Amino acid sequence: MPHPYVLLSAAVSLDGYLDDTGPDRLLLSSPADFDRVDEVRASVDAILIGAGTIRADNPRLLVNSETRRAARVAAGKPPYPLKVTVSGSGELDPAANFWHTGGDKLVFTTDKGAERARALGLAADVVSLGPELDWRRLLEHLHEERAVERLMVEGGGRIHTQLLQQGLADEVQLVLAPLFVGTPDAPRLFGPGGYQSGRLRLLESRRIEDVVLMRYEPTAPGTGPLAVAADHQWLALACEFAAQCPPSRTAFSVGALVVAADGTELARGHSREAGDPVVHAEEAALAKIAPDDPRLATATVYTSLEPCTHRASRPAPCARLILDAGVRRVVTAWREPDTFVAGADGTGLLTAQGADVVVLGEYEDRAKAPNRHLL
Repeated sequence: MPHPYVLLSAAVSLDGYLDDTGPDRLLLSSPADFDRVDEVRASVDAILIGAGTIRADNPRLLVNSETRRAARVAAGKPPYPLKVTVSGSGELDPAANFWHTGGDKLVFTTDKGAERARALGLAADVVSLGPELDWRRLLEHLHEERAVERLMVEGGGRIHTQLLQQGLADEVQLVLAPLFVGTPDAPRLFGPGGYQSGRLRLLESRRIEDVVLMRYEPTAPGTGPLAVAADHQWLALACEFAAQCPPSRTAFSVGALVVAADGTELARGHSREAGDPVVHAEEAALAKIAPDDPRLATATVYTSLEPCTHRASRPAPCARLILDAGVRRVVTAWREPDTFVAGADGTGLLTAQGADVVVLGEYEDRAKAPNRHLL
């Protein structure tokens, strides 16, 4: 299921702390950066924090600029984004600022937590995610039931950690403040555990008064049948490559990439590349990688169209080339129609040989765009 674009936002000290252990919140950002955060808040559909952050900081989570609120209203949006919190226990303080400022509020919790939360009479909708908290279900609900396209997550560190570990964060906006905390039991931004993010890609680095904003996006593909945020980014890029294909009346325009498990792009290709009238995108990309490259065994192939299973122009179809290369994970946007081959089923061939195929149908229109003349 599609889910919102998830943006993690935090400010940390030089030694990686979100706060100190004093009774008051440690202000890490500069005035100009607080204004930038206000601008980001105004651009999203929902803002999420954990129940622990409500207890520790008692935030209001508002768009403070009247001009920005007016711009939201002019665009047909409410003046404030939806405010969301997550609590497994449902133990929440009804007197907290969170409930009494801004617009609509939403609580995600467990079956048991929902009983407690509803008994508090909170000015919020309460949604149970089942016996345990489930981040994928939460994001799907926000997208499907609340029309949330962009979600800003402002903490705390445990929530940031879980979303990054599960590959559900599309972007990390990190502000580095020029001070040290140095207290071992102060809260940190990210906790220990296994991360799927690999090496993140730097999108922007900007000085804002005495702090530095750094924006990153994860690059590491997922594993198995579940999609992660980086899968969406790589597949979108493959769909862009499809537009580079010389148009044809007898073949689809397709873009493809091969990406290693750590997020390193190994190769890219597109249909009819380099003047070859019959080369396919996956074939062109795989041909650029040494057959004995050990990274292929854990790599992912991203292709705008499902790999082919039948072709007259080459001995082996692309699904077979992928399997022979040792790749066992494919992410695609569009199942092959019967335009040229009846009953094409690259997914079936790949899965029968133990490969995982992930179809992200929300990118189908992008994959079809350079092929409209064939449909």
